[in-house]
This record gives sequence, structure tokens and C-alpha cells, in this order.
Amino acid sequence: MRDPIELTVDVTDAVGIGMTAHTAISVFLPDDGALADPAVVCFAFPGGGYNRRYYSFDMPDGQGGGEAAYHTARGWIFVACDHLGFGESTIPPDDLLDLDVIAAGNDATVKHVMERIATGTLTDGLPPVANATCLGIGQSMGGCFAVVAQGNHETFDGIGVLGYSGIHTVVPTRPGQPAAVWPWVSRRSKLAAPKIFNLAQLAASQGPQLGDSAALQAAARAGEHPFQWSFHYDDQPADIVALDMQASAGLIDPLPEWRSATTPACGLYMVAPGAVAIEAASIRVPVFIGVGERDVVPDPWAEPKAFKSASDIQLYVCPRMAHMHNFAHTRTQFWARIHNWGEGVAAQRALAG
Repeated sequence: MRDPIELTVDVTDAVGIGMTAHTAISVFLPDDGALADPAVVCFAFPGGGYNRRYYSFDMPDGQGGGEAAYHTARGWIFVACDHLGFGESTIPPDDLLDLDVIAAGNDATVKHVMERIATGTLTDGLPPVANATCLGIGQSMGGCFAVVAQGNHETFDGIGVLGYSGIHTVVPTRPGQPAAVWPWVSRRSKLAAPKIFNLAQLAASQGPQLGDSAALQAAARAGEHPFQWSFHYDDQPADIVALDMQASAGLIDPLPEWRSATTPACGLYMVAPGAVAIEAASIRVPVFIGVGERDVVPDPWAEPKAFKSASDIQLYVCPRMAHMHNFAHTRTQFWARIHNWGEGVAAQRALAG
């Protein structure tokens, strides 16, 4: 696989938060002459606590290059993106970010890159690529932002919502352990004075709560982060799982390459029931719903109902996979299913003229 092209994209005007802002992206190209026909450009967005390297790191049993290498070896242009508030993108104060602002930044990033690809100005050696199919895939919080971007801006020709529920995202704990309870925060309220709808459930909860970093760190030190069961399948390498969960609890420095030191607080909005219901219901492009057999989507087979305007919806539940899909031994099966879906979206666009 070629080395990625590392770029920053100015999204200041698009997000309008009163400060300069940029997103950081890595563009992975197929080998010379290996571009798929019809052409596909896939933008990939990571989840909370992770950065764009989630899509290019590899597990010890891999061939190198992770998911990015898988898709570029099959002819796609693959663009891994840090959202605002993540990784190497601008990290604004939390009170300047919400789901709509981050989605606007991602939309501006996509349109900038697609224009440069179409005009042949992205990089030397890549001629103009006209009318490429533009896909957006997002894992976890990245899936949330992909839904919001599509609902607000019609950014993509197809979206892959990976490990995020358009109905209600719920992070399960290991069976036999107290259930995690997350605050249901209204998107109509500001994070400085959040309107929380499930205060009674939070007060009665015996399980872990989002934001209780001391409790999460104590659990991680004692042997298992409360979210480990849902994030990582049991057959994954113990040292990699421990590294990822210790990073999640803020117990190690430096962070592993796939981790972001920051996650914006607006992620609280995404775990409320119906958090993106309107955006999801308005999406008309093809939708791919991809989850692990152990994930944060309580009923995968109900998910198509969230996308009421989409006439093309596909669902895949990957075996032996938990929420952090690209760590699983079965990740290649997952990537193959995404790739087959994306090729289908491109083929249908070509038939439609």
C-alpha cells in the first residue's frame, strides 16, 4: 500500500464557530492503474475516543494497513478523517461543538476532497476522476455524525452506519454485571445546562455511568473496564484489548496510534433515544447497517425502520465481532461486506446514468 497523503482542510466558514478550524485527513490511493471502474471514494469516520488511524492500523495477525489497505487493494480511494474535536483536527472548546457543527465540518471536508479529485488537483499522478461515487462510513460516534451529515447536507451517495443505532444506542455490560446507564440529554439544550430526561434512572443505577472517570479507572485497574465486554470479543489478543481499554480509562501515555486524546462532550447527545431520528428518517440514499454480534445496537433487525425514506437498506451482523470492529479476527469478513455494498451502490449509480 502506498503511503497516505496527509492533508488538512480549512472548514472555518462551514462551521461558523467564531474561530479558525481545520480537519485532518489521510488519503489512501490504489496502485497506479488500479482504480475501480466505476470509481469509488470512501470517507471513513472514527468513533469516540479514536482517531483516523483506527482505519489504517493493523492487528498482529494482519497483512499491514488495516481497512484502508483492504479497500485500496480493490481499487477504492479511501479517506480516513478526524472530526473536529478529535485527533489532529482543531480541538475547539466543548461549548462550540455539537452534532450539527461536527457534521458540517465533515461535509465541508468531503466536498473539498471530492472537488480536488474531480479536477485532478489532489496529488500528482492522480488524473481527474469525474463522477466518482462518494461513500461515507462511520463507526460508533462516527456513524452518528455520518447520519447527521447526510440528513443535513446530503453529503454522500451512500452511507454505512457501523455500530451505531438510528433508534437508540445502548452500551451493554458483561452479563451478570449491573447495566450501564447513560444520561439522555436533549439536543435542544446546551451542555453547560443539559436537559436530562432520565434522572430517576441515573439516580437508581448501580452500574457505570458515562462521565464517572474515577469509577471507570478504578474498574479498569481492578481488571476490566466496564465496556470491555461490548467493545472487544473474547478471542482477541489480551494485550491489545488491555492497551485499548487502559487508554479509554486514561491510564496510559503515550496513547496507542488509533486513540484520540480528546472526544468532544457533545457525544453525550448521541446515546439518547431518538437522538438522530429526524436525520435518519430523511435519508434517501442507500444505507448499510453493519454491527458485530456483540455491539451497542440492541436490535439490529429493527434498525431499517429508522431510515424511513431509504429504499435501499442492507444489514449485516458479523460473527465473533464486538463493537470495535477493526480489532476482531473476523474484520476481513466485515470489510468485504462493506466493499461489496459500496460496489453495488456505484453500479446502481452507473445504471441510473
